[in-house]
Amino acid sequence: MCRSMSNDKLSPKWFRSYKKLVYFLDKHDKDRKFAFKGETHEKFLELREKFRNEFVKSEIGKEINIARRWVLRFKEELTVTKEVLNIKGISLSKELRDFVEDPFSHLKKKIFNYMYDLLRGKIDIDSFKRSASAAVKTSFRTNLRNLYQCWVLISILKLLGSLGAKIIYPEHGYLSLERLGKQKTGGIPPNCIMYIPSAGFLSFFLEAPRPISWEDSEDLRKIWSLYTALRPDILVYGGKVVDIVSLESNPPIKRPDIIIECKELTDWYLRVREIRGPLTKPLTAEEWRSKWINGLWEGLADILGVKRSEAITTVEERKAIRLKDLQIVTLYHSLYQPKYMVVISRTRVPEEVRDYLINHGIDLIDSVGFNSKRLKPLVDNISSFAGMEAQFELLELKSDMLDKLRSLQEILRKKNINLPIEKIIKYSLLFALDNLNDYMSFISNREEFS
Repeated sequence: MCRSMSNDKLSPKWFRSYKKLVYFLDKHDKDRKFAFKGETHEKFLELREKFRNEFVKSEIGKEINIARRWVLRFKEELTVTKEVLNIKGISLSKELRDFVEDPFSHLKKKIFNYMYDLLRGKIDIDSFKRSASAAVKTSFRTNLRNLYQCWVLISILKLLGSLGAKIIYPEHGYLSLERLGKQKTGGIPPNCIMYIPSAGFLSFFLEAPRPISWEDSEDLRKIWSLYTALRPDILVYGGKVVDIVSLESNPPIKRPDIIIECKELTDWYLRVREIRGPLTKPLTAEEWRSKWINGLWEGLADILGVKRSEAITTVEERKAIRLKDLQIVTLYHSLYQPKYMVVISRTRVPEEVRDYLINHGIDLIDSVGFNSKRLKPLVDNISSFAGMEAQFELLELKSDMLDKLRSLQEILRKKNINLPIEKIIKYSLLFALDNLNDYMSFISNREEFS
């Protein structure tokens, strides 16, 4: 037990609550079966929740109020974005959705298993403190980062919507801000594709690249670079891009037109992260000699101000490398070589940080906060990258026709035929052309053609 916790008067509130909980369990549940009933059950829940509440408060403190304010602004933006884009809803990852519903309750869940391991004697109080503290703080920071990243994306989509843009993918009327299971088909699809009248399409990818499905070691060898690739916050492509996997490229995705990095912390440019995954030796010598790895060495050497051979030696000695977030941003730019890259900073940054980014070909918009108007210059810039597909015409379907398409889609799904609406229309047209006489007879007998 920690010395600092041995004296009740000096120990934190959560530790005193823990001792009360242990005293209760020793009296009513020595075997730790937790099978209480009636008033005893109510008392256990009261003591358990007090312990969890006070532990989370001790780790997060008043910062939970910051999270609640951020969540409020995020929810407001979700509502406005749905209205502007005229969509049914916006789906979040399970983790972020739970955090947005109640940040404090979400953080309490992170210590649930550790708490029961402690009460059962599987871990001691010091191990609990280390593990539970790390779980709470990591979840808190990760969710705030994801929240701000998603806020930036939906704000951009909302501003594009105010210019007349519409979401054409996904076609079911819901915008998805999660990635879970999206790569099961062997590709990396966009989170959404927008169509801007008289301009063209923009395809948005949140937190890509990511690994795709594989079946054997040969498949894994081919897609290994996706497991270790560096992952910018938001990639944007001009045109209607439905898959960005390009294993023959370095990195293993199509070159993005735009990279958007989102920074929610006040001192983000001073933060240090350990880059390990992309520097881990791939499965084969061929992968080790790949152009992608070579490109990574060149990028590292550039931002570290050393020779390529020195960068390799540094990584081989340390098995990883620690870089400031500011350096990681420039590494993204060096490695992915987008046509345009911008950093969105929630707070103001020093002039030397701005100069550093500009000197590396990266734009900066700071002091953004949660004011989407600050992103309007970015949206105007993004719009210029919109690409039009050849021989493409955007058609609007009335609700009754869309209902019929969805009914057909559901019938096919029950027959284990899963097709997007776009392909159902395509195959329906092909069927009509192959059976033209029957089709002409069919439409000639319809009331609207009589």
